[in-house]
Amino acid sequence: MGVDTIEEFRIDIPQAELDDLRDRLGRTRWPDQLPGAGWDYGIALDDVRELAEYWRTGYDWRVHERRLNSFPQFITEIDGQVVHFLHVRSASPEAMPLIMTHGWPGSVVEFMEIIGPLTDPGAHGGDPGDAFHMVVPSIPGFGFSGPTRERGWNVTRVARAWDSLMGRLGYQRYGAQGGDWGSAISRELGVIVPEQMIGVHLNMLSPYVSGDLPADLSDSDRARVERLRRFRLAGSGYSAIQSTRPQTVGYGLTDSPAGQLGWIAEKFGEWTDGGLSAVDRDQMLTNISVYWLTRTAGSSARLYYEAARSRASGPPAPSTAPTGVAVFPEEIAAPVRRLAEQTNNIVHWSEFDRGGHFAAMEEPDLLIGDVREFFRPLR
Repeated sequence: MGVDTIEEFRIDIPQAELDDLRDRLGRTRWPDQLPGAGWDYGIALDDVRELAEYWRTGYDWRVHERRLNSFPQFITEIDGQVVHFLHVRSASPEAMPLIMTHGWPGSVVEFMEIIGPLTDPGAHGGDPGDAFHMVVPSIPGFGFSGPTRERGWNVTRVARAWDSLMGRLGYQRYGAQGGDWGSAISRELGVIVPEQMIGVHLNMLSPYVSGDLPADLSDSDRARVERLRRFRLAGSGYSAIQSTRPQTVGYGLTDSPAGQLGWIAEKFGEWTDGGLSAVDRDQMLTNISVYWLTRTAGSSARLYYEAARSRASGPPAPSTAPTGVAVFPEEIAAPVRRLAEQTNNIVHWSEFDRGGHFAAMEEPDLLIGDVREFFRPLR
């Protein structure tokens, strides 16, 4: 692939890979579980066994592969790394370019239900004036971007690659949207290339807490900060492992589909509003299948390692980009506006009564509406 070359890409998983997946699932060595433990020690055995059996006998990758291939896809090389992305141009001449970024344990699969309404709102009951040209990349190390090839692919480097990608596509000014790592990457664009940013929309913005909280912080905001502290104590073991031993955890996850399933499905169970039933089962398994079929469990975990070694202590760098925040109540750590305003140019803030970490999968209509509303006055 030449420098600056953009090539068409189509997902075409060899049948032998799918046969191997089913064979491995059928030969899983299951761990025991304490009687009545439920999810106290991690995702429950019965839940993983049920999902694994459906993955093996009921789920059809080819159906979802065709669905993914209905979106125009491309690969290009940026800073020595292959980058895979969906690029869905709107038919509207006034459409705004928008780069939308997934997180972990997500992928471009997260956005399958919202790309159509955002690129062609008129066909989905919306205002044609709200149309976007959508660029939806796979973070280096994730999915069809494939494993990273060298050290140093941290949040800032990914953001710089995204700005290069948008320029290569002819978009000089554009918006950014994301949750999880996509939130950090989108926000970073507002820090490093504010002149390119029309606006940044985030559906995750963890509170930055240093020392004592402001005395006039409301009880509800204090409860959000306390929830973040509890999460860091009891819910972030996966992050500690991936931040320190991504190579070690990669062996089991790359060799055992049941292991990969449990590692990711646990997060869909714990971080959503309603548990595993909060998202479409096939969409979740398509997302997990992308990790399995591209063998990127270990390389996706490396982003945690790189981020942990690149972050300076202290508050996040201030962003002047117009920023909108959508708050879903079951987010891991819901944003606190008073704290967010210390380092962000908050011009839009929405609080919803349902939804969690995987907003595009759990509550696509709410997310679509909020993205449209945020960007409307910025057009």
